[in-house]
Amino acid sequence: MNKIPTMFVRDFATRPARVLPEVTPGCEWVLAGEGRATRKYDGTCVMLDEAGDWWARREVRPGKPPPPNYVVISTDDATGKTVGWEPIGQSSFAKFHAEAVRDIGPCEGITGTFELVGPKINGNPEHSDLHRLVEHALALDVAVPELTFEGIRSAALTLATADGCEGIVWHHPDGRMAKIKARDFAPDRR
Repeated sequence: MNKIPTMFVRDFATRPARVLPEVTPGCEWVLAGEGRATRKYDGTCVMLDEAGDWWARREVRPGKPPPPNYVVISTDDATGKTVGWEPIGQSSFAKFHAEAVRDIGPCEGITGTFELVGPKINGNPEHSDLHRLVEHALALDVAVPELTFEGIRSAALTLATADGCEGIVWHHPDGRMAKIKARDFAPDRR
């Protein structure tokens, strides 16, 4: 799974980096209404591959060594961070993943990516009582009434205020994706 591009161009001159009202090249299809908008869950990404092996998504900062058995997916030219997968068993989330898998039972025939959420994951912004896996392909649809910078900004911030939703992920029928996080937008200065 490649890193999902952010819907709007990031302004790395600001700290933290915010987005500009300029569409990231290759994400224009979102504004054309070609995709399905879904909730972006705030946890950690894991993957079940075709061989039945679980992997944890991992970013490696520039100059840092990758963990053993790390599978590189891509490197971000702007930040220098490398994105890839490490075996779940060596991940710091292994114990919580094991709890989530135990609760859902066998995953035979299911492959793909999931968000691991729960009490010990990222401060539990999803307010989950237990560790669980949310299949990305089955993420909840969300409403984005106006496909403009301001409309998307408003929808993302409204969702975040309502229940802590991290953001929105759009899924194109051909497999492309784009994302936006509520925190990508500068605070409203009106």
